[in-house]
Amino acid sequence: MGKGRPTPKRRDAEGRRRQPVNAPQNRKEAYRQLRERQTQERAKAREGMLRGDERYFPARDRGPARKFARDWVDSRRVVSQYFLPFSILILLLTWIPFPVQIRGYVYIAVITIGWPVMMVGVLLTSVWVSWKVKKLVAEKFPGENTRGVGFYAAMRALQIRKLRFPPPTVLPGGKPVPPKQ
Repeated sequence: MGKGRPTPKRRDAEGRRRQPVNAPQNRKEAYRQLRERQTQERAKAREGMLRGDERYFPARDRGPARKFARDWVDSRRVVSQYFLPFSILILLLTWIPFPVQIRGYVYIAVITIGWPVMMVGVLLTSVWVSWKVKKLVAEKFPGENTRGVGFYAAMRALQIRKLRFPPPTVLPGGKPVPPKQ
């Protein structure tokens, strides 16, 4: 059984594969094409990161140890994740023009009680998260480099859950995040 046609000459086959080159006419056009190409690449990388494709993650987020640290932090509710909302609340309380008698009590409650308690809570939580994740990564991935994993987990625990990037793949409690429809 033959293929029913002669083998094409090399020059004909190469000619069909070639596509016209859209070389820029000047430097301004070259920069415009470069910016367009970079914009497309960034959009593709962002979509890949949002999907959870590890090829598009920055180096700090790659690897099984970092994935484990992300999932461990995302599957728990820790005190430090409420730091930013609490800070915004404190700022709002200090900006609201309360009557003079009440303003003193608000400032005392915020400055001498609320803020220090939150800072100690964040510090203790960060140290605990860092220590725990390092220990678990060393047990689960014996050959993996654990350098920076604890700090990575502690910083992720400080972020508001909705703003974490890469996005969480597990819900608090450890269940997987349901796919978006």
